[in-house]
Amino acid sequence: MSRELDNAAPTIFAPTATRRREGLWGDAYAAEAGDGASSAGSGDEVEEIDAHEVFDLLRSITDPEHPVSLEQLRVVSRDDIHVAGNRVLVYLTPTIPHCSMSTLIGLSLRVRLLRALPSRYRVDIRIKEGTHQSEHAVNKQLNDKERVQAALENSHLLQVVEGCLATAGQRGLATPAAETE
Repeated sequence: MSRELDNAAPTIFAPTATRRREGLWGDAYAAEAGDGASSAGSGDEVEEIDAHEVFDLLRSITDPEHPVSLEQLRVVSRDDIHVAGNRVLVYLTPTIPHCSMSTLIGLSLRVRLLRALPSRYRVDIRIKEGTHQSEHAVNKQLNDKERVQAALENSHLLQVVEGCLATAGQRGLATPAAETE
């Protein structure tokens, strides 16, 4: 890597306990939980989600600079996710106030939720107030549809986002780096 890291030695925390239940993700999630239940039904059912389920979708996303999860870096936490009706609001906390990866991390969160949640949900990703020197500019970028679309049309950015999302399906299970420690 030719670029110097923004935060060469971030604090890494242990992941929280995983809450397993049948939910929005149906058979695969139920099978992962080991309860054998299925949520297969008529396509007319509207299943509500909660902040725990959203956190479970985001917790294992890998940081773009370090091979650890956003949960382990405390970039995302259950307490900073709010669900009300069809709106999902996620606050992210950068590891340092001048983190240049904040927009990329926010973009990864947005892509994960847009891919995983039904289209009826509106997703807002924001920098937690007072945690980044350019929080207003980053918030504007993360919540502007045209800017997000333009970023995802950039093949290099999309490749980095896909790299961050490669571990998202682990849903709180140990990341490869955590297993070797």
